[in-house]
Amino acid sequence: MTSPRGLQLSAYLAATQAIPLIAPSLLKRRLAKGKELPDRWREKLGQATEPRPQGPLIWLHAVGLGEVLALRGLIAAMAAQSPKAEFLVTSTTRGSAEVFTANLPPRTRHQFLPLDAPGYLRRFLDHWRPALSVWAEQDLWPRAVVETAARGIPLALVNARMNADAHARRSRWKGLYADLFARFALITAQDPASTHHLQALGANSVRTTGSLKAAAPPLSADPKALAAAREALVGRQPVLLASSHAEDEAVTLTALRTTHPRPLVLIAPRDPHRGPEIATRAAEHGLTTTLRSAGQGPTADIWIVDTFGEMGVWYRLCPTTLIGGTFGPTEGHNPWEPAALGSAILHGPRTANFAADFAALHGAGAALPVTPEALSAALTADHTAMAARAKVLSDAAQGSLAPLAAELLALGGLA
Repeated sequence: MTSPRGLQLSAYLAATQAIPLIAPSLLKRRLAKGKELPDRWREKLGQATEPRPQGPLIWLHAVGLGEVLALRGLIAAMAAQSPKAEFLVTSTTRGSAEVFTANLPPRTRHQFLPLDAPGYLRRFLDHWRPALSVWAEQDLWPRAVVETAARGIPLALVNARMNADAHARRSRWKGLYADLFARFALITAQDPASTHHLQALGANSVRTTGSLKAAAPPLSADPKALAAAREALVGRQPVLLASSHAEDEAVTLTALRTTHPRPLVLIAPRDPHRGPEIATRAAEHGLTTTLRSAGQGPTADIWIVDTFGEMGVWYRLCPTTLIGGTFGPTEGHNPWEPAALGSAILHGPRTANFAADFAALHGAGAALPVTPEALSAALTADHTAMAARAKVLSDAAQGSLAPLAAELLALGGLA
Protein backbone atom coordinates (compact mmCIF):
# COMPACT_ATOMS: atom_id res chain seq x y z
CA MET A 1 0.00 0.00 0.00
CA THR A 2 1.27 3.46 -0.84
CA SER A 3 2.09 5.73 2.08
CA PRO A 4 2.04 9.35 0.91
CA ARG A 5 2.85 12.07 3.40
CA GLY A 6 2.06 15.48 1.94
CA LEU A 7 2.57 18.88 3.52
CA GLN A 8 -0.67 18.93 5.51
CA LEU A 9 -0.20 15.47 6.99
CA SER A 10 3.46 16.17 7.75
CA ALA A 11 2.53 19.37 9.56
CA TYR A 12 -0.13 17.57 11.58
CA LEU A 13 2.23 14.77 12.58
CA ALA A 14 4.84 17.29 13.68
CA ALA A 15 2.28 19.12 15.82
CA THR A 16 1.25 15.92 17.62
CA GLN A 17 4.72 15.71 19.15
CA ALA A 18 3.57 18.40 21.58
CA ILE A 19 0.47 16.56 22.83
CA PRO A 20 2.25 14.89 25.81
CA LEU A 21 3.17 18.33 27.12
CA ILE A 22 -0.45 19.10 27.95
CA ALA A 23 -2.32 15.77 27.86
CA PRO A 24 -1.88 14.57 31.47
CA SER A 25 -2.93 17.87 33.04
CA LEU A 26 -5.85 18.23 30.60
CA LEU A 27 -7.12 14.74 31.36
CA LYS A 28 -6.82 15.32 35.10
CA ARG A 29 -8.93 18.48 34.80
CA ARG A 30 -11.54 16.51 32.86
CA LEU A 31 -11.39 13.83 35.54
CA ALA A 32 -12.10 16.40 38.24
CA LYS A 33 -15.18 17.52 36.27
CA GLY A 34 -16.48 13.95 35.94
CA LYS A 35 -15.80 13.77 32.21
CA GLU A 36 -13.38 10.85 32.51
CA LEU A 37 -13.66 7.51 34.31
CA PRO A 38 -11.40 7.48 37.39
CA ASP A 39 -10.07 3.97 36.79
CA ARG A 40 -9.66 4.29 33.02
CA TRP A 41 -8.49 7.78 32.05
CA ARG A 42 -4.92 6.59 31.56
CA GLU A 43 -6.11 4.50 28.61
CA LYS A 44 -6.01 7.80 26.70
CA LEU A 45 -2.26 7.81 27.38
CA GLY A 46 -1.97 4.38 25.80
CA GLN A 47 -1.94 2.47 29.10
CA ALA A 48 -4.17 -0.59 28.69
CA THR A 49 -6.39 -1.63 31.59
CA GLU A 50 -7.15 -5.10 30.24
CA PRO A 51 -4.87 -7.93 29.10
CA ARG A 52 -4.66 -8.80 25.44
CA PRO A 53 -6.63 -11.99 24.71
CA GLN A 54 -5.03 -14.97 23.03
CA GLY A 55 -5.51 -15.31 19.28
CA PRO A 56 -6.08 -12.83 16.43
CA LEU A 57 -7.56 -9.48 17.46
CA ILE A 58 -9.69 -7.13 15.36
CA TRP A 59 -9.64 -3.51 16.50
CA LEU A 60 -12.66 -1.33 15.67
CA HIS A 61 -12.99 2.39 16.44
CA ALA A 62 -15.93 4.78 16.52
CA VAL A 63 -16.14 8.17 18.19
CA GLY A 64 -19.23 8.15 20.39
CA LEU A 65 -22.23 6.28 21.73
CA GLY A 66 -24.38 5.86 18.62
CA GLU A 67 -21.46 5.01 16.38
CA VAL A 68 -20.07 2.43 18.82
CA LEU A 69 -23.43 0.72 19.31
CA ALA A 70 -23.81 0.48 15.53
CA LEU A 71 -20.72 -1.77 15.38
CA ARG A 72 -22.37 -4.55 17.40
CA GLY A 73 -24.06 -6.23 14.46
CA LEU A 74 -20.87 -6.26 12.40
CA ILE A 75 -18.89 -7.71 15.31
CA ALA A 76 -21.50 -10.42 15.83
CA ALA A 77 -21.37 -11.31 12.14
CA MET A 78 -17.57 -11.56 12.17
CA ALA A 79 -17.60 -13.55 15.41
CA ALA A 80 -20.00 -16.06 13.89
CA GLN A 81 -17.75 -16.59 10.86
CA SER A 82 -14.43 -16.64 12.74
CA PRO A 83 -14.71 -18.45 16.09
CA LYS A 84 -11.09 -17.68 17.00
CA ALA A 85 -11.31 -13.91 16.44
CA GLU A 86 -11.30 -11.53 19.41
CA PHE A 87 -12.45 -7.91 19.26
CA LEU A 88 -11.34 -4.60 20.73
CA VAL A 89 -13.57 -1.54 20.39
CA THR A 90 -12.25 1.94 21.11
CA SER A 91 -14.13 5.22 21.45
CA THR A 92 -13.49 8.62 23.01
CA THR A 93 -16.48 9.54 25.19
CA ARG A 94 -17.31 8.40 28.70
CA GLY A 95 -20.96 7.75 27.82
CA SER A 96 -20.03 5.48 24.93
CA ALA A 97 -17.81 3.40 27.21
CA GLU A 98 -20.45 2.99 29.90
CA VAL A 99 -23.31 2.06 27.59
CA PHE A 100 -21.27 -0.14 25.26
CA THR A 101 -19.91 -2.10 28.23
CA ALA A 102 -23.51 -3.04 29.03
CA ASN A 103 -24.08 -4.18 25.43
CA LEU A 104 -20.87 -6.07 24.61
CA PRO A 105 -20.98 -8.39 21.60
CA PRO A 106 -19.28 -11.81 21.69
CA ARG A 107 -15.58 -11.90 22.68
CA THR A 108 -15.37 -8.09 22.83
CA ARG A 109 -13.80 -5.58 25.21
CA HIS A 110 -13.67 -1.77 25.24
CA GLN A 111 -10.83 0.72 25.72
CA PHE A 112 -10.50 4.46 25.11
CA LEU A 113 -8.54 5.47 22.04
CA PRO A 114 -5.22 7.04 23.03
CA LEU A 115 -4.67 10.69 22.22
CA ASP A 116 -3.02 11.13 18.83
CA ALA A 117 0.60 11.28 20.03
CA PRO A 118 3.37 8.91 18.87
CA GLY A 119 4.35 7.50 22.26
CA TYR A 120 0.79 6.82 23.35
CA LEU A 121 -0.05 5.06 20.08
CA ARG A 122 3.11 2.96 20.11
CA ARG A 123 2.25 1.79 23.61
CA PHE A 124 -1.32 0.98 22.51
CA LEU A 125 -0.28 -0.92 19.37
CA ASP A 126 2.52 -2.79 21.14
CA HIS A 127 0.03 -4.10 23.68
CA TRP A 128 -2.93 -4.99 21.46
CA ARG A 129 -1.15 -6.05 18.21
CA PRO A 130 -4.29 -6.04 16.03
CA ALA A 131 -4.56 -8.10 12.87
CA LEU A 132 -6.99 -5.57 11.37
CA SER A 133 -8.07 -1.98 12.12
CA VAL A 134 -11.64 -0.95 11.27
CA TRP A 135 -12.70 2.69 11.54
CA ALA A 136 -16.36 3.75 11.45
CA GLU A 137 -18.30 6.79 10.24
CA GLN A 138 -16.15 9.96 10.04
CA ASP A 139 -13.76 9.97 13.00
CA LEU A 140 -10.21 9.54 11.70
CA TRP A 141 -7.20 10.26 13.91
CA PRO A 142 -4.37 10.88 11.45
CA ARG A 143 -1.40 9.69 13.49
CA ALA A 144 -3.27 6.60 14.63
CA VAL A 145 -3.99 5.77 10.99
CA VAL A 146 -0.38 6.42 9.96
CA GLU A 147 1.15 4.42 12.83
CA THR A 148 -1.20 1.50 12.19
CA ALA A 149 -0.48 1.40 8.47
CA ALA A 150 3.28 1.67 9.10
CA ARG A 151 3.11 -1.64 10.98
CA GLY A 152 1.51 -3.37 8.01
CA ILE A 153 -1.88 -3.69 9.75
CA PRO A 154 -4.68 -3.56 7.14
CA LEU A 155 -7.11 -0.66 7.50
CA ALA A 156 -10.80 -0.44 6.61
CA LEU A 157 -13.25 2.46 6.86
CA VAL A 158 -16.87 1.29 7.15
CA ASN A 159 -20.24 2.96 7.57
CA ALA A 160 -18.69 6.28 6.51
CA ARG A 161 -21.00 9.27 6.73
CA MET A 162 -20.25 12.74 5.38
CA ASN A 163 -22.94 15.25 4.53
CA ALA A 164 -22.38 18.51 2.66
CA ASP A 165 -21.59 20.52 5.78
CA ALA A 166 -19.06 17.96 7.02
CA HIS A 167 -17.43 17.87 3.60
CA ALA A 168 -17.20 21.66 3.47
CA ARG A 169 -15.45 21.74 6.86
CA ARG A 170 -12.91 19.17 5.70
CA SER A 171 -12.31 20.44 2.17
CA ARG A 172 -9.50 22.79 3.23
CA TRP A 173 -7.66 19.70 4.50
CA LYS A 174 -8.14 17.72 1.30
CA GLY A 175 -4.44 16.87 1.07
CA LEU A 176 -4.44 15.39 4.56
CA TYR A 177 -7.56 13.30 3.93
CA ALA A 178 -6.28 12.07 0.56
CA ASP A 179 -3.11 10.86 2.29
CA LEU A 180 -5.12 9.08 4.97
CA PHE A 181 -7.61 7.47 2.59
CA ALA A 182 -4.72 6.07 0.54
CA ARG A 183 -3.85 3.89 3.53
CA PHE A 184 -7.26 2.16 3.61
CA ALA A 185 -7.74 -1.08 1.70
CA LEU A 186 -11.54 -0.90 1.98
CA ILE A 187 -13.92 2.08 2.26
CA THR A 188 -17.71 1.78 2.45
CA ALA A 189 -20.25 4.59 2.85
CA GLN A 190 -23.78 4.79 4.18
CA ASP A 191 -25.31 6.63 1.23
CA PRO A 192 -24.50 8.03 -2.24
CA ALA A 193 -23.96 11.57 -0.93
CA SER A 194 -21.33 10.34 1.53
CA THR A 195 -19.67 8.34 -1.25
CA HIS A 196 -19.48 11.46 -3.44
CA HIS A 197 -18.03 13.61 -0.64
CA LEU A 198 -15.42 11.02 0.29
CA GLN A 199 -14.33 10.75 -3.32
CA ALA A 200 -14.11 14.54 -3.55
CA LEU A 201 -11.62 14.40 -0.65
CA GLY A 202 -9.48 11.87 -2.47
CA ALA A 203 -10.88 8.47 -1.50
CA ASN A 204 -10.84 5.85 -4.25
CA SER A 205 -13.12 2.84 -4.82
CA VAL A 206 -15.72 3.84 -2.25
CA ARG A 207 -18.75 1.51 -2.11
CA THR A 208 -22.22 2.50 -0.92
CA THR A 209 -23.46 -0.25 1.41
CA GLY A 210 -26.03 1.40 3.69
CA SER A 211 -25.98 2.10 7.41
CA LEU A 212 -24.73 -0.32 10.04
CA LYS A 213 -27.19 1.18 12.51
CA ALA A 214 -30.07 -0.62 10.81
CA ALA A 215 -28.32 -3.95 11.34
CA ALA A 216 -27.39 -3.50 15.01
CA PRO A 217 -28.92 -5.97 17.48
CA PRO A 218 -31.55 -4.67 19.92
CA LEU A 219 -30.23 -2.81 22.94
CA SER A 220 -30.07 -4.93 26.07
CA ALA A 221 -32.02 -4.30 29.27
CA ASP A 222 -31.24 -5.28 32.83
CA PRO A 223 -33.97 -7.79 33.78
CA LYS A 224 -34.50 -6.34 37.26
CA ALA A 225 -34.70 -2.76 36.00
CA LEU A 226 -37.07 -3.83 33.23
CA ALA A 227 -39.38 -5.69 35.61
CA ALA A 228 -39.44 -2.83 38.11
CA ALA A 229 -40.16 -0.22 35.43
CA ARG A 230 -42.87 -2.38 33.86
CA GLU A 231 -44.61 -2.69 37.22
CA ALA A 232 -44.30 1.04 37.85
CA LEU A 233 -45.94 1.81 34.48
CA VAL A 234 -48.99 -0.41 34.99
CA GLY A 235 -52.11 1.59 34.15
CA ARG A 236 -50.22 4.38 32.42
CA GLN A 237 -49.97 5.16 28.69
CA PRO A 238 -46.22 5.72 28.22
CA VAL A 239 -44.73 7.60 25.27
CA LEU A 240 -40.96 8.07 24.94
CA LEU A 241 -39.06 11.16 23.76
CA ALA A 242 -35.66 9.58 23.06
CA SER A 243 -32.27 11.33 22.95
CA SER A 244 -33.92 14.70 23.35
CA HIS A 245 -32.53 18.20 22.98
CA ALA A 246 -34.03 21.49 24.13
CA GLU A 247 -35.88 22.05 20.84
CA ASP A 248 -37.57 18.64 20.99
CA GLU A 249 -38.55 19.15 24.61
CA ALA A 250 -40.07 22.57 23.90
CA VAL A 251 -42.27 21.16 21.14
CA THR A 252 -43.29 18.16 23.25
CA LEU A 253 -44.10 20.21 26.37
CA THR A 254 -46.24 22.59 24.32
CA ALA A 255 -48.12 19.70 22.71
CA LEU A 256 -48.61 17.90 26.01
CA ARG A 257 -50.49 20.85 27.50
CA THR A 258 -53.33 20.37 24.99
CA THR A 259 -53.28 16.56 24.80
CA HIS A 260 -56.32 14.81 26.30
CA PRO A 261 -56.27 12.22 27.60
CA ARG A 262 -52.71 13.04 28.56
CA PRO A 263 -50.19 10.20 28.15
CA LEU A 264 -47.25 9.72 30.49
CA VAL A 265 -44.25 11.11 28.61
CA LEU A 266 -40.84 9.67 29.38
CA ILE A 267 -38.08 12.10 28.41
CA ALA A 268 -34.64 10.52 27.93
CA PRO A 269 -32.29 13.46 27.30
CA ARG A 270 -29.28 12.97 25.07
CA ASP A 271 -27.25 14.50 27.91
CA PRO A 272 -28.60 12.93 31.12
CA HIS A 273 -27.17 15.77 33.20
CA ARG A 274 -29.90 18.03 31.79
CA GLY A 275 -32.64 16.41 33.89
CA PRO A 276 -33.12 19.32 36.34
CA GLU A 277 -33.14 21.82 33.47
CA ILE A 278 -35.93 19.87 31.75
CA ALA A 279 -37.91 19.77 34.99
CA THR A 280 -37.69 23.57 35.20
CA ARG A 281 -38.91 23.99 31.61
CA ALA A 282 -41.81 21.59 32.26
CA ALA A 283 -42.88 23.55 35.34
CA GLU A 284 -43.02 26.69 33.21
CA HIS A 285 -45.59 24.85 31.06
CA GLY A 286 -47.65 23.88 34.13
CA LEU A 287 -46.51 20.23 33.96
CA THR A 288 -45.24 18.10 36.81
CA THR A 289 -42.12 15.93 36.63
CA THR A 290 -40.17 13.25 38.47
CA LEU A 291 -36.53 12.31 37.92
CA ARG A 292 -35.35 8.73 37.72
CA SER A 293 -31.83 9.82 38.67
CA ALA A 294 -33.27 10.95 42.02
CA GLY A 295 -34.94 7.59 42.61
CA GLN A 296 -38.40 8.91 41.73
CA GLY A 297 -41.01 6.89 39.85
CA PRO A 298 -43.56 7.77 37.14
CA THR A 299 -46.05 9.60 39.36
CA ALA A 300 -46.28 12.91 37.47
CA ASP A 301 -47.07 14.18 33.97
CA ILE A 302 -43.50 13.53 32.85
CA TRP A 303 -40.92 11.00 33.99
CA ILE A 304 -37.44 12.27 33.18
CA VAL A 305 -35.41 9.08 32.72
CA ASP A 306 -32.03 10.76 33.06
CA THR A 307 -29.85 7.68 33.49
CA PHE A 308 -27.16 6.06 31.37
CA GLY A 309 -27.55 2.70 29.68
CA GLU A 310 -31.30 2.13 30.05
CA MET A 311 -32.66 2.97 26.59
CA GLY A 312 -33.28 -0.75 26.02
CA VAL A 313 -35.72 -0.63 28.94
CA TRP A 314 -37.67 2.37 27.65
CA TYR A 315 -37.95 1.18 24.05
CA ARG A 316 -39.36 -2.13 25.30
CA LEU A 317 -41.96 -0.47 27.51
CA CYS A 318 -43.10 2.47 25.35
CA PRO A 319 -45.27 1.58 22.33
CA THR A 320 -44.41 4.92 20.70
CA THR A 321 -41.08 6.78 20.46
CA LEU A 322 -40.54 10.37 19.31
CA ILE A 323 -36.99 10.60 17.95
CA GLY A 324 -34.98 13.44 19.47
CA GLY A 325 -32.88 15.86 17.50
CA THR A 326 -35.55 16.12 14.78
CA PHE A 327 -36.95 19.52 15.78
CA GLY A 328 -33.62 21.36 15.84
CA PRO A 329 -30.15 21.69 14.34
CA THR A 330 -28.99 18.27 15.57
CA GLU A 331 -30.83 16.79 12.54
CA GLY A 332 -31.95 13.57 14.16
CA HIS A 333 -30.80 10.47 16.00
CA ASN A 334 -30.92 6.75 15.26
CA PRO A 335 -34.46 5.51 14.46
CA TRP A 336 -33.44 1.84 14.31
CA GLU A 337 -33.05 1.38 18.07
CA PRO A 338 -36.80 1.69 18.74
CA ALA A 339 -37.60 -0.17 15.52
CA ALA A 340 -35.64 -3.22 16.69
CA LEU A 341 -37.69 -3.36 19.89
CA GLY A 342 -41.15 -2.81 18.43
CA SER A 343 -41.66 0.85 19.38
CA ALA A 344 -43.37 2.99 16.74
CA ILE A 345 -41.33 5.87 15.31
CA LEU A 346 -42.48 9.50 15.26
CA HIS A 347 -40.14 12.31 14.27
CA GLY A 348 -39.94 15.99 13.46
CA PRO A 349 -38.93 17.58 10.13
CA ARG A 350 -35.13 17.68 10.59
CA THR A 351 -33.53 14.30 9.83
CA ALA A 352 -30.50 15.10 7.67
CA ASN A 353 -28.15 12.92 9.74
CA PHE A 354 -30.28 9.87 8.96
CA ALA A 355 -31.89 10.89 5.68
CA ALA A 356 -31.45 7.51 3.99
CA ASP A 357 -32.66 5.63 7.07
CA PHE A 358 -35.83 7.67 7.40
CA ALA A 359 -36.42 7.41 3.65
CA ALA A 360 -36.32 3.61 3.91
CA LEU A 361 -38.72 3.66 6.86
CA HIS A 362 -41.11 6.05 5.10
CA GLY A 363 -41.07 3.89 1.98
CA ALA A 364 -42.37 0.98 4.05
CA GLY A 365 -44.88 3.03 6.00
CA ALA A 366 -42.78 2.40 9.10
CA ALA A 367 -42.30 5.92 10.49
CA LEU A 368 -44.46 9.02 10.82
CA PRO A 369 -43.24 12.61 10.35
CA VAL A 370 -45.14 15.04 12.57
CA THR A 371 -45.34 18.81 12.79
CA PRO A 372 -45.51 20.57 16.16
CA GLU A 373 -49.20 21.21 15.51
CA ALA A 374 -49.92 17.52 14.82
CA LEU A 375 -47.86 16.12 17.68
CA SER A 376 -50.63 16.20 20.28
CA ALA A 377 -52.84 13.83 18.27
CA ALA A 378 -49.90 11.63 17.27
CA LEU A 379 -48.89 11.05 20.89
CA THR A 380 -52.16 9.29 21.69
CA ALA A 381 -52.81 7.49 18.38
CA ASP A 382 -52.42 3.73 17.93
CA HIS A 383 -49.30 3.08 15.84
CA THR A 384 -49.14 -0.70 16.33
CA ALA A 385 -49.20 -1.56 12.61
CA MET A 386 -46.50 1.00 11.82
CA ALA A 387 -44.29 -0.37 14.59
CA ALA A 388 -44.65 -3.89 13.19
CA ARG A 389 -43.53 -2.74 9.73
CA ALA A 390 -40.46 -1.06 11.21
CA LYS A 391 -39.51 -4.20 13.09
CA VAL A 392 -39.72 -6.25 9.89
CA LEU A 393 -37.20 -3.90 8.27
CA SER A 394 -34.93 -4.04 11.31
CA ASP A 395 -35.03 -7.84 11.47
CA ALA A 396 -34.16 -8.10 7.77
CA ALA A 397 -31.23 -5.70 8.11
CA GLN A 398 -29.73 -7.66 11.00
CA GLY A 399 -29.14 -10.60 8.69
CA SER A 400 -27.46 -8.55 5.95
CA LEU A 401 -23.93 -8.14 7.25
CA ALA A 402 -22.43 -11.54 6.39
CA PRO A 403 -20.78 -10.40 3.10
CA LEU A 404 -19.08 -7.35 4.67
CA ALA A 405 -18.00 -9.44 7.67
CA ALA A 406 -16.42 -12.01 5.34
CA GLU A 407 -14.62 -9.28 3.37
CA LEU A 408 -13.16 -7.76 6.54
CA LEU A 409 -12.05 -11.12 7.89
CA ALA A 410 -10.29 -11.85 4.60
CA LEU A 411 -8.58 -8.46 4.73
CA GLY A 412 -7.23 -9.32 8.16
CA GLY A 413 -6.17 -12.83 7.10
CA LEU A 414 -8.86 -14.43 9.27
CA ALA A 415 -11.10 -15.94 6.60
